[in-house]
Amino acid sequence: MTVSTVRAREELRVQIERELARHLAQRTEVACDYGEQFATLWRCAARHVFGGKLVRPILFVEMTQALTGQPDSAAPSHERGTVITLAAALELLHYSFLLHDDVIDGDLLRRHVPNLIGEMRGAHPASPGEPSLHWGRTSGILMGDLLLAGAHQTFARADVAYCTRLRLLDLLDHTVTESVAGEQADVALSDAVIAPDLQTIVTMMAHKTATYSFELPLRAEAILAGSPLGTERELREAGRHLGLAFQLQDDLMAVFGDAAEHGKDALSDLREAKQTVIIAYARMTDVWPQIAPSFGSHEITVADAERIRELLTRCGAQGFAEQLIDEHVRALYELLAGSLDIPPDAQQVLLTCVQHLEGRRR
Repeated sequence: MTVSTVRAREELRVQIERELARHLAQRTEVACDYGEQFATLWRCAARHVFGGKLVRPILFVEMTQALTGQPDSAAPSHERGTVITLAAALELLHYSFLLHDDVIDGDLLRRHVPNLIGEMRGAHPASPGEPSLHWGRTSGILMGDLLLAGAHQTFARADVAYCTRLRLLDLLDHTVTESVAGEQADVALSDAVIAPDLQTIVTMMAHKTATYSFELPLRAEAILAGSPLGTERELREAGRHLGLAFQLQDDLMAVFGDAAEHGKDALSDLREAKQTVIIAYARMTDVWPQIAPSFGSHEITVADAERIRELLTRCGAQGFAEQLIDEHVRALYELLAGSLDIPPDAQQVLLTCVQHLEGRRR
């Protein structure tokens, strides 16, 4: 990535974070009318929403610029404002999903510090010296609901043509539906409600992660830019390949990566019995009886996790997941090579995403 690209991306980050801060400050001011506890919840959210990589909003803005053929600085001020506002809404949607995910997974930490649930849990003890987990989880659920509604409200008020607004709202509704279906399937897999076969797990990943992380920003960009339907269809396919590759990489990092780098509890996926492609492959090998007793145990230790990692590598599960990543990256390259609808600048944005993915693997 060139120095000018890094500088432009940093300026873009500042614009998006400024819009996020404006939105959250406005909502906090309104919350004060409903009592100090409600205002405290919004202040807590305003602290925790920042610090992420802003992958989705940055992708949205960069692809919009690529599809319209003009840099952000050259766009009319009202159009530039609309793009930044919608980009911030994508981050609010992302954070709403994270909050609900943290409640479902029982996570109290994010990036090695208490998340919103953990902070609210410790703010009001249920009894002396006993943090209120119920209060923390309730706060997480309610704030997730509020941010989800806020993202929808932002899309509904976008300063765009009526037909464009309807298409964006339909896309948002489709995204939320698929993401929730994917989340439910994820829990159903972990709780043995449905069988953990490989295709079911891949479909769950596509719905839970690929749809909102890549397909939503890519398709929304195409709609906003007035691109042909062929462009939107191809970007949807590209988003599916990128999303699956990134999720597979996340699953590998959660088990084999350095927790100090990715910021997630190094034992959470194994403790919560996350049904990933890695685990699905291991179930089909003769090492599974050695993994099964510790998989899903809340008493799992660091030594247990190290033993499971060694077994997953030995049976080929790690290599299988890496092979699937390569297949999705290769499919994306082939899509771009034969594309008649994705402009060269837009292809470059997607190639930069692939480069980032490959960088995460080292």
